[in-house]
Amino acid sequence: MFRKMARAKQQIPEEECIELLKNEKRGVLSVLGDDDYPYGMPINHFYNDEDGKIYFHGGKSGHKVDAVLRHDKASFCVYDQGYKKDGDWALNIRSVIVFGRIEMIDDVEKIYELSRRLSYKFTDDEGYIEHEIQNSGPGTLMFALVPEHMTGKLVREA
Repeated sequence: MFRKMARAKQQIPEEECIELLKNEKRGVLSVLGDDDYPYGMPINHFYNDEDGKIYFHGGKSGHKVDAVLRHDKASFCVYDQGYKKDGDWALNIRSVIVFGRIEMIDDVEKIYELSRRLSYKFTDDEGYIEHEIQNSGPGTLMFALVPEHMTGKLVREA
């Protein structure tokens, strides 16, 4: 069902893909939007080692929610800042693309717990995290991308 990577020599192992998902703070979630136009949005995320799902948060209404309710398939792309080899001008970038289906989570306690875990990617300030959860939590919906296929690659931009 899913295509094999055309440039297999550039493929990175699944463990490296997961590390990229765990360490990078943002990626682009793409869904099928209004009138079947692709809708890609930059979004922060949390990769959960326990269940292998990728979690996102957002409001309880809007373009993203409407798109997911209409069609649950999505792709998510994350890439790192890249690096240059000594004496070389070309940038080497690792990226991962995950295809899967999105589940909406409306259990309040689970939303709050996952929101805390997502927040720790950005800060360990407990006071700030709890303040945000108390103020924004009631209007928050959590999404889980359940991976069906994942590929990653290292590209030398030359």
